[in-house]
Amino acid sequence: MKNKMVATSITIILGILLVGAIAIIIINKMDTKKETAEPTIEEVVENSLDVPEITTNLKDNHFIKIALKIETNNKKAKEELEKRDFQVKDSVIEELSEVSSDDLKGRKGKENLTNTLKTKIDHYLQNGNVVKIYITSYVIQ
Repeated sequence: MKNKMVATSITIILGILLVGAIAIIIINKMDTKKETAEPTIEEVVENSLDVPEITTNLKDNHFIKIALKIETNNKKAKEELEKRDFQVKDSVIEELSEVSSDDLKGRKGKENLTNTLKTKIDHYLQNGNVVKIYITSYVIQ
């Protein structure tokens, strides 16, 4: 009889622990979804900076005209980037001078450029970070 009560008690305790663990997992998943929610378009526009069209030479003596939109994670980061616009333009020109027109061909070339620029420009920021860089205008000759 005593063994039966111990076994029943252990089973009940394990059941309670299992239910508690499942509840914790569900709550954590719900919190994660809230944190990774995509920003609204209004937030994206509010936190984005337009880089006007830049014309510069590429490594292979072709030239490029390119305009960008830089999305940051908050308004302070955008305001800081507005003040650092000369550094942003310098980074864009510097990076473009090291690539050829072939390096920029196709989706992969553009992704490589925007990822490199994101890393460089993000380095300047003290009040946030760069989320994404969009190419809004692009011509190579």
